[in-house]
Amino acid sequence: MANLNGFNANNVEPATDFDPIPAAKYLAVITNSEFKPTKNNSGNYLELTFQVIEGQYKNRLLWARLNLEHPNETTAKISRGQLSAVCKSVGVMTPKDSAELHNLPLLINVKLKKRNDTGELTNEIKGFSSRETSPAQNSTPAAKGIAPWKR
Repeated sequence: MANLNGFNANNVEPATDFDPIPAAKYLAVITNSEFKPTKNNSGNYLELTFQVIEGQYKNRLLWARLNLEHPNETTAKISRGQLSAVCKSVGVMTPKDSAELHNLPLLINVKLKKRNDTGELTNEIKGFSSRETSPAQNSTPAAKGIAPWKR
């Protein structure tokens, strides 16, 4: 059993279904990153958690798993290319820690994919690109201490 420390469902909005979001490009930030072992412990992957930061799907979370340490060199090479795209998209070319990639806006290209096990649709991030800024955004002075997407 787990102690729920007096949790009261009357004080919390219930979670809604998490149907996949439509295929599109979304402005997002990385909010968490963690190295994890693969299922068969033959390598490690970097799991990146992305949070959509604007639009109808604001605050939705999506994940990318980059198999950076994998016995199949092609798999590792593809994942290193994806990490390179993330780094270039946020302007951090030589990160020493994945936390350096957090909270920096980038565009994620989200697709829909049918799961092999259940046949249900799920989201998959298929690409990363830099945020395109409009002239209107550049003409306003930046507010110090406020994240760019909250200005």
